[in-house]
Amino acid sequence: MSANSELEAGRQAMLGGIGAASGYAFWGLTVIFYKQLTHVSPYEVLAHRSLWSVVLTVGLIFLFKRRTAFFAALTNKRLLLTLSATGLIIGTNWFVFIYSINEERVLETSLGYYINPLISVLIGVAFLSEKLTRPQIAAVVLAAIGVIIMTIDFGEVPWISLFLAVTFAIYGYLRKITNVDPLEGLSIEVIILLPFAIGYLAFMESGEGTTLMHEGSWTVFLLILAGPMTVIPLFLFNYGAQRIRLATLGLMQYLAPTVQLVIAVWMYGETLTDTHLVTFGLIWAGLALFSWDTWWRERELRRVARAA
Repeated sequence: MSANSELEAGRQAMLGGIGAASGYAFWGLTVIFYKQLTHVSPYEVLAHRSLWSVVLTVGLIFLFKRRTAFFAALTNKRLLLTLSATGLIIGTNWFVFIYSINEERVLETSLGYYINPLISVLIGVAFLSEKLTRPQIAAVVLAAIGVIIMTIDFGEVPWISLFLAVTFAIYGYLRKITNVDPLEGLSIEVIILLPFAIGYLAFMESGEGTTLMHEGSWTVFLLILAGPMTVIPLFLFNYGAQRIRLATLGLMQYLAPTVQLVIAVWMYGETLTDTHLVTFGLIWAGLALFSWDTWWRERELRRVARAA
């Protein structure tokens, strides 16, 4: 690879990093949004997330004239099988996330997304032959120690944390190796969930009734807004996932749980213990080391490109 090609790869990685970081920050803030829907069943919230995500993504496909690529993806059997799997995986992840907020277990949600990057890094090394530099290894070790300390502090197996971590790491890996544009891929994923969503809403309406038909306009607005709140961060994440290394993506994922933890403490009054403070310190030390290593390598690439 020439120096110019390496520089272009670096530019794509930078854009991917910006997209992924924005997606994670947005994800962290969604805790506030779903807190407004705790009076609605998690199953119904998930159904509306799926339904309105389909409306939005398909609308964007027609708006941006991406129909050809979309239908090509739909007729690719192997791709459709992979996206069916990722759709079901992300759907179950969404449900547990919504459930944890309804049950006032935001700290456990935060812990799950702290654990997730470690699993992503391991998947990248094991299945994609990605290699870590020594500073990056040190960064992962520091973060791992921090996560282990926080896990021990729970005093029990944090099943919500582990489920969120594992499912999203698998989702990230599958999307990383899937050759499909973010918009088309996300559209198909939520379309896979659509029959379940419509079936559940129809079943509820035939019985006790759905929130959409019997609640006030504010709740209805929030349920519809669940579509954009779902699509925007996932689109940013998928954009970034295809342009940066999985190890980099894994370490960036600490942004979302950090935002969630801050919200849990400052907005919802959950206690910030000494253990949390130690964990934060270790994780941010690891991120600082990782960022320095990335910056140094990009500087060297720019220097080589200028000299060419």
